[in-house]
This record gives sequence, structure tokens and C-alpha cells, in this order.
Amino acid sequence: MNKKVSAKFIKLGFHSFHIVDQSPWPIILSVGVMTSISNTFILYLSDCNFMGAVTSWIATCTCAALWWRDVIRESFFQGFHSHSVMAGLSMGFILFIASEVMFFMSFFWSFFYVSLNPDIECGSVWPPAGVQSLSAFNVPLLNSILLISSGVSITWAHHALVMSNMKETAVGLGITLMLGLTFSVVQSFEYLHTSFSMADSVYGSVFFLTTGFHGIHVLVGSMFITVSLCRTILGQFSCNHHVGFEFSAWYWHFVDVVWLFLFISMYWWGS
Repeated sequence: MNKKVSAKFIKLGFHSFHIVDQSPWPIILSVGVMTSISNTFILYLSDCNFMGAVTSWIATCTCAALWWRDVIRESFFQGFHSHSVMAGLSMGFILFIASEVMFFMSFFWSFFYVSLNPDIECGSVWPPAGVQSLSAFNVPLLNSILLISSGVSITWAHHALVMSNMKETAVGLGITLMLGLTFSVVQSFEYLHTSFSMADSVYGSVFFLTTGFHGIHVLVGSMFITVSLCRTILGQFSCNHHVGFEFSAWYWHFVDVVWLFLFISMYWWGS
């Protein structure tokens, strides 16, 4: 088919790309996220806006769920996700993960900068004077084992899906979800029993910012895997059409790799 005929087909609508319909969810979700963060900040400052913060977060999660529902409908029920569309979605998700890498790179950069050049306010030592750092071989080591094991289980689930073994895929995803939630619970106990807080010099600020944002990414990844598990049980994935599953696996491996850098740099070397 020459270029002239191809251009004619594209003009008439015969092409492999998906032109999405108008949707209210992007603007509504943007307002919802801004409102949720604002209400949470007000709750943190005044401790009198609990219902407003909870309501805004519920509304935000509902809008996100409705938006994802529409995407699943376009993909599975309407068949709009052709190979070209999936390739574009994959490239977009790779760029998203690249932006997340740069996000965490800023925290690692600040950590190494202040740890290799501790100033007089830190007592010219690292960790700063008066801060008792955590041992890398207690709770952090347990969390490392949990996340590495979850990376193995989601890889097993991926290989099972490629082989059209949906039962093993669901089992692998279930194990990954259980390990991820266990990680979140263990990290919350770690936060409750640390001897320092976010207000304890630059060490506490960088530590809680980096590990806290990683913990949020673990929770988001757990929700991602929950959706993939439900879709697997409902039979919405096949061996050659499971881009949603691949995105959840890529995201989870990204979370695993970030934790390994966290463990080595902040828990082991930094202490």
C-alpha cells in the first residue's frame, strides 16, 4: 500500500490507532488530587479537617477507578487497544518510570551530598550528633527479603501468563500482593519505633522523605497488582494481550530496585 492510499485510509478512519473520546475524568481527577492534598495539609496543621480530608480522598480514588474502568472497557470489551496502541502505551509507561527514577534520584543526591559533606550543624559527623540510626540487619533486612521475594513471585506470575496458565498467574499475583502488604505493615512498625523523627536534622528529613515516598509507591503498586489479580480472575488477560499486567510488573520491579538502593545507601552505608 503506497503512502497516498495509506493517507486516504487514515483520513477515513481506517488506522490502528485509538482516538479517545472526550472524558471528564482528567480534569475532575486533577481537581480531586489538588483538593485532597490541600485538605490533608490543613488537617496536618490544624487537626480539625478529618472528614474533609477523608471525603476528598474517597472522591479522588472513585474518579481514578472510574477512569481506569473506561480504559479497561476500551481495551477488553471494545477492542481498541491494537498492537500500535499497546506499543504507544508501553513507551508512555517507560517514560513515566524514567521520571520516577529522576524523582528518587533527587533524594539520593541530597542524601549523598549531606552525608559526604556534613557541616557544623550536624556536628561534622554522619549520622549527625544525637541521631541513632537504624540497624540495616534487623527490620530493613526483613523488608528487603519481602520485596525481593515479591519480585520473584510476580516474575513467576508473568511467565505463567505467557504460558496461558491463569491459575498459577493468580497464585503468583496473590503471593506478590501479600508480600507487598506485609512490607507496608512492617515499615509502619519501623516508623513507630524509630528513635528519631523527620524534624531531627537533615538526616531525619531525607530518611523519612525517601522511605516514605517509597512506601507510598509500594501501596500504589499493591493497588496496581490488586487490579491485575481481579482482571486475571475475570479472564481479561491472554498470553498475547496483557499490557496492564506488564505495567504492574514493571512498576513493581521498579519499586524493588529503588528499595535495594535505599537499603544499601541509607540503611547500610549511611549508618
